[in-house]
Amino acid sequence: MNPTQQLHDLGQSLWLDNITRGLLTSGTLRRYIGDLSVTGLTSNPSIFDLAIKDSRFYDDAISQKTNEGKSGEALFFELAIEDLTQAADLFRATYNATAGMDGWVSLEVSPLLAYDATSTVKAAAKLWAQAHRHNVFIKIPGTSEGLAAIEESIFAGVPVNVTLLFSSGQYIAAAEAYLRGIERRIAKGLDPNVRSVASMFISRWDKAVMGKVPTELEDRLGIAIAKRTYKAYRDLLASPRWRRVSEAGAQPQRLLWASTGTKNPKASDTLYIKALAAPDTINTMPEKTLLAFSDHGAVGEVLPVDGGDAEKVIAMFGKAGIDDERLAADLQREGAASFVASWKDLLDCIETKTAALKVTTAAS
Repeated sequence: MNPTQQLHDLGQSLWLDNITRGLLTSGTLRRYIGDLSVTGLTSNPSIFDLAIKDSRFYDDAISQKTNEGKSGEALFFELAIEDLTQAADLFRATYNATAGMDGWVSLEVSPLLAYDATSTVKAAAKLWAQAHRHNVFIKIPGTSEGLAAIEESIFAGVPVNVTLLFSSGQYIAAAEAYLRGIERRIAKGLDPNVRSVASMFISRWDKAVMGKVPTELEDRLGIAIAKRTYKAYRDLLASPRWRRVSEAGAQPQRLLWASTGTKNPKASDTLYIKALAAPDTINTMPEKTLLAFSDHGAVGEVLPVDGGDAEKVIAMFGKAGIDDERLAADLQREGAASFVASWKDLLDCIETKTAALKVTTAAS
């Protein structure tokens, strides 16, 4: 049995952390769904930047939209929504078969809004309406300002993928924002079945401490943080507060492992897939990692609901001079800044390509 099927049978959803127009038009995404048990997809500005920069798949659409007077963010979001709605349609059978638990794609609001709650809420509602698909998540960062936007968006009925979470504390804050939105819907007599996922970034932990800790601690911090967060996730689902909203018809905000491509060239290319096997979770992985796991991966031990050795391992990093709370805050801030940089590169890429296409058209 393919290792990806084994993970799926364990109860973990495998999502692809990539989208390009080529993946859609070539039938590759459809094949991943059929052969590799892929049941969802995530995207971000970096992914779209590379997709548009490194191919000609978008050239005709860019020319057409430019001729219609569109540019900048408006042009990009039209391109992105065209791709993501096609992907959403491919996953619709999964969405239907799982009653909305799985089969989702994700589109991110402008990273420039990471610290602007009011604008984020408006942008999330607009993008979800534009996508016009039930199985589209709108990605909102789990910054302090983002938490208010998450609550308001859930209350408004917009499905949310909370992104840029790096610690159990950040996860709990995002989960509570989700719960507040759901509780407000219940109080107003609204349907509480508004889906959400909470995305924990893993490999960036190990990249951040590479060369700063003893060799025996390399590539262990991200997994320990994941174990600690998985315990918090399980504790929340067992809490009286969650049981109350569940009895009213709410569905769990699922925990998602993000940034699961291995950063250390000396480590296994399937390190974070094997280590993070757990039911009722999602692992969204880069295409290279998905193919590697399908080829030679193995399902490891299931994550312990009590966190296992997480606290012991994190304490070892503390003795080595790593303050995990401070590093989590740094990683979230740096992650937001990185997405802003990718966003600006993306818009520059579209502008450059638009100018080049105009020259080509004029010369032909």
